[in-house]
Amino acid sequence: MSTAADDGPGWRRVHPRTVLVTALVSAGVAAGAAVPVAVALADRLGPARAVGWVLAGAALLVGGATAADHVRWRRTRYRVGTERVDLHTGLLLVKRRSLARERIRSVDLTAHPLLRVLGLVSVRIGTGEHTGGESTLELDPVGRAEGERLRRALLDRATGPAAGEHREGELAALDLRWIRYAPLSFVAPALGGAAAGGVLQISEWAGVQAEVIAWIADRLRDSPPARTIAILAATALATGAVGALGLWTERWWGYRLEREPGGTLRVRRGLLTSRSLSVEERRLRGVHLVEPLGVRLAGAARVDAITTGLAKDEEAHGADHDTLLPAVPRPLADAVAAEVLREPYAPTGAPLTAHPRAARDRRLRRALAVVLPPVLVQVLLGALLTPVLLWTALGSAAVALPVAVLLALDAYRSLGHTLSGGYLVTRSGTVRRSTAALQRSGVIGWTIRQSWFQRRAGLLSVTATTAAGSGSCTAYDTDACEGLAFAAEAVPGLLEPFLERGRPAP
Repeated sequence: MSTAADDGPGWRRVHPRTVLVTALVSAGVAAGAAVPVAVALADRLGPARAVGWVLAGAALLVGGATAADHVRWRRTRYRVGTERVDLHTGLLLVKRRSLARERIRSVDLTAHPLLRVLGLVSVRIGTGEHTGGESTLELDPVGRAEGERLRRALLDRATGPAAGEHREGELAALDLRWIRYAPLSFVAPALGGAAAGGVLQISEWAGVQAEVIAWIADRLRDSPPARTIAILAATALATGAVGALGLWTERWWGYRLEREPGGTLRVRRGLLTSRSLSVEERRLRGVHLVEPLGVRLAGAARVDAITTGLAKDEEAHGADHDTLLPAVPRPLADAVAAEVLREPYAPTGAPLTAHPRAARDRRLRRALAVVLPPVLVQVLLGALLTPVLLWTALGSAAVALPVAVLLALDAYRSLGHTLSGGYLVTRSGTVRRSTAALQRSGVIGWTIRQSWFQRRAGLLSVTATTAAGSGSCTAYDTDACEGLAFAAEAVPGLLEPFLERGRPAP
């Protein structure tokens, strides 16, 4: 529990164990740096003097960090009043921050392994406004019970959404079978490439990079070039898949999605670092059904919240801060989306209006515009310099052109829009397909875009402006008349003053 401060009624300090946390973290950093520094100094000063200097430096580092954090603890205090939450901190530069309780939209609890061992959590209080750090307060750390008390007190509302036919309590819980989708994301190849780069970098620091490369080359000496490339790519992908499984386990172990009394959705997850993320339902404006290409081919999708309670600084604080459900089978994703939105069926599963063929032609032209210039450059250089480039141009065209055309056709098939009850639904994307279901009442304006090429093709893009999520929801390359009718029907009266309708013939 946090200790009471002596600065008046209601004021509290963060937990005194924060000083111990800083001391232990500093000791870990010092221990990690001590070995390479001692080895580097041993050649110049001798082993005994090198160890002495390293120990003195480590003691100075740990002592200085601990003393500084002790001062921070003494100078940091917070108060939760009936109308405001105040935080005072700083020594030379005193900061006094205050948030109105009625503006608070999120209270998230995070605890890395050391905090969990010591029974502490870091509390992040946000208003959801796009004003940088001024829209959040962070109490780091407080006791676990105090963190839960703050979360319940600050998110408690006198009224919440009507329960209707939708249950409170647990909406979804971890199913270990979901882990099979982890290697299908783009994280796997990225982790594989990072692992290969890490091995080369560490071997360079150790002065054995040439030996490592020679060892790999010796193992692949008798393999033809194509097979060598395939083996290296398969090794990197396998390594990345293992890393993706580990990352997924760390992020989503113990996952639970719950609806709490009073209208708050709460996501709890994390193996080593526990996270508790809260979304106030009255600020929920819809959901995103996100389907990265690999995950979509396996028939899965994840669910993200579209909410006014998520500021840009909070997005930076966690890349998946607004994710309500990890990649799961698509029917389950639709079912959970319906429960989250308190709807009998998910708007994200509604049949969509297809877009004109002119939209397909635009995507095909874009794909060719991306692929053909590099091929033509290789052909030109091959004709001027060396025939080898002609063969590379042929290989590039044989691989890239079919892939580009398939992606363009898939991007066209992914386009769609519709109105489903109280939601407008749009879908777009191929490498990362996203279906957005946005409350029609959350639309505050429309943006109509029509380039010269779209005008010639009879197309336009319709963007619904909202204060939630990324701030917009777009139906790309719709038929001009159909797109305007869609916007006018979605929010009656908002676009009418700007429309010219044809008059019937006399």
